[in-house]
Amino acid sequence: MKNYKLKINGNDYNVEINEVEGQEIKLEVNGTPYNVTIDQEMHQHRTHTTVISDRVAPRVSAANGDVQRASAPRPGTAAGGTKVTTPLPGTILDVFVNVGDQVKSGQTVVLLEAMKMENNIEADTEGTVTSVNVRKGDSVLEGDTLIVIS
Repeated sequence: MKNYKLKINGNDYNVEINEVEGQEIKLEVNGTPYNVTIDQEMHQHRTHTTVISDRVAPRVSAANGDVQRASAPRPGTAAGGTKVTTPLPGTILDVFVNVGDQVKSGQTVVLLEAMKMENNIEADTEGTVTSVNVRKGDSVLEGDTLIVIS
């Protein structure tokens, strides 16, 4: 699904994330397979981990088993506007808007690759983009805020 080159304490590691489902991650580190479970406590602190690679560093946030799956972005109203969130974990392939852009309801704002499929993430409201929280190449988890519209 996604490959990263990490340098930890001077040692090089090749990490391949094969599958992410809820709190479970199947990955390989230097060819050795691991099943990783993310602790619920991490979600409470909303920890963000930056992975360093030879490309743009992706943003990875903690997941929690109580996150609900949806087939479309789940907007939420925040103090800064309406949030456009990701319905499932994946990789940002493209971002079609910038801060200050006017968007219409139904307009595609982000292209997300999830489960080897391209998914158009659309604005569900009309307004002005006040925040773009992702970049091309970022890894996101279910429920992450991608764009804020007011």
